[in-house]
Amino acid sequence: MQVLYEDGGDFRVGVVLAQSPASLQVETLHGRRAKVKTAHVLMEFERPAGAELLSQAQQFADGLDTDFLWQCCGGREFGFRELAREYVGREPTPVEATGLLLKLQAAPMYFYRRGHGRFQAAPEDTLRRAIAGMEKKRRIQAQIECWSDLLAQGSCPAEVASLKDELLYAPDRNKPETKAFEQACKRTGLSPARLLEHCGVLTDSYAFHLNAFLHEFYPRGTQFPAHSEPALAAELPLAEHAAFSLDDVGTTEIDDAFSVTRTADGNLRIGVHIAAPALGFVPGSPIDAIARERLSTAYMPGQKFTMLPEDVIAYFSLDHGAAQPAVSLYLDVSPEDFSIRGQRSRLERIPIAANLHHAQYDRLNETFPAGAACGLPFEDELRTLWRFACALETRRGKPAVNSALQEYTIVVEDGRVELRARKRGAPLDKLVAELMILANTVWGTQLAERDVAAIYRVQTSGKVRMSVHPEAHEGLGVSCYAWSTSPLRRYVDLVNQWQLVATLEGRRAPFGRSAETLLSAMRAFELVYARYAEHQRAMESYWCLRWLLQEQVEQAEAIVLRERLVRFAALPLTVAVPSLPALEPGTRVCIAIGEVDLIERSVACSYRETLASDAEGVPHNSNAEA
Repeated sequence: MQVLYEDGGDFRVGVVLAQSPASLQVETLHGRRAKVKTAHVLMEFERPAGAELLSQAQQFADGLDTDFLWQCCGGREFGFRELAREYVGREPTPVEATGLLLKLQAAPMYFYRRGHGRFQAAPEDTLRRAIAGMEKKRRIQAQIECWSDLLAQGSCPAEVASLKDELLYAPDRNKPETKAFEQACKRTGLSPARLLEHCGVLTDSYAFHLNAFLHEFYPRGTQFPAHSEPALAAELPLAEHAAFSLDDVGTTEIDDAFSVTRTADGNLRIGVHIAAPALGFVPGSPIDAIARERLSTAYMPGQKFTMLPEDVIAYFSLDHGAAQPAVSLYLDVSPEDFSIRGQRSRLERIPIAANLHHAQYDRLNETFPAGAACGLPFEDELRTLWRFACALETRRGKPAVNSALQEYTIVVEDGRVELRARKRGAPLDKLVAELMILANTVWGTQLAERDVAAIYRVQTSGKVRMSVHPEAHEGLGVSCYAWSTSPLRRYVDLVNQWQLVATLEGRRAPFGRSAETLLSAMRAFELVYARYAEHQRAMESYWCLRWLLQEQVEQAEAIVLRERLVRFAALPLTVAVPSLPALEPGTRVCIAIGEVDLIERSVACSYRETLASDAEGVPHNSNAEA
């Protein structure tokens, strides 16, 4: 005896070897023995053989009309053999019964399953809607195939072109346009950007890379929402002496300024003055919501996306000619050995005498070490600050920056790229970095000693992380380090400034160490800050490639970093060189420049020769955190 039974939604046949009231032991078509529950047996038969039954039943099913069967069965529940008997007008053969069962099983829109071998016809309205849905799917699939064919041929349908940015940065895979586009990518072997370029839709490589950043962080646009104007809660005392700042030309967020005066006892009084937006709006305000969403100003060549709105920046930026609110750190310093003999912090309005710019003052980087003078305004004050910075660096035992590295500023004007070289660790850079490290350390220590929560930069075992607990920063050689000196540009600094201001005013700080607001801000900042840095590096590499094309560079000097990886000596770009022989890191080589790909941000390079060694080119990791 043979049986037809159901197994996991499939129909199988087998020869009965043994039988009990609740189950059968059968041998399947493949010779495997299986235990089958009696309730799963749909039909017993003698002939034909199992394989022939299924084959002939399928042929019989192919000749049946599904719609006719649906009309015949009415709305009642029925068994497949019952319907087969009505259909053939007699007791059905095993082939006929099985064929009808296969037909019913293959039409779930028409027939609902109600148990093993039992079905019920779908209601007419439901069936018509299902049929319409199937027809719609068929038309959509046909449209997908048509769009895919056009895309593969290099023609982009208007419906697909209108979704260009979405397809590049955040495709919705439920949309037929996306399905057609991804199908065409698979057929052609092209990336999404390459396919759109092939179709003539992606014509601006710069916009492609910039929009990746904008789509991730500003999906609703870069405009700031409406907000109230900031306002100082109380009148602040006016500082006795004016200060000056030192920044790049075009800097709009002037966070820091300095002052140098003599006290009655002959000591130097050095002031570090930090813009104080924490005095103008509070946590939870609309302006705070803006800053918390953006978390940091994002910089890239030719572009800047500020954390705070322009009017808020203008209100607090330490601009020339104004007396701006500031958190000031005053240091009483010995003029002989530049040791710190006293310090105090206060909230005040600081008059800004000048905003100095590197473009004019960078020549001091050469004259300070040589002991020469240029006759520039505030030159003596800057020289004093530099000597103080050198003493601070010596006492810390760690350099503020790695002076062995060359740094480049990429300036983009009207699509033309200019690379401006600048050696790191120059006197002016050192004085700013050291004073910022000092202020961040002093204020971080002050908050820690008073058990006021803050967000710290911590470095142990080489890894830099953020923490609400004051721990050492080994790279800088300080016991604790809390970013506090860029509150116009970094949300962490703004949070720490709120805590510091509350401490200086003698009131309770807005955030506790376990406050979810503080912890979530720290976690979010760490993630977003890292992503901003990735986009900045991507845009820098893009403009470096544009510079190679602009200058028509055919060969260049590079420094080996590791196996098959080199860094250009004259621009901040790292590339792979497949033909590079096994060379020690730091070895200087000449490489040939091949095809530049602005979409993929890559350049084909090949090894030409090894050059004379130059220890100055060996790259190191910088520990600067200011």
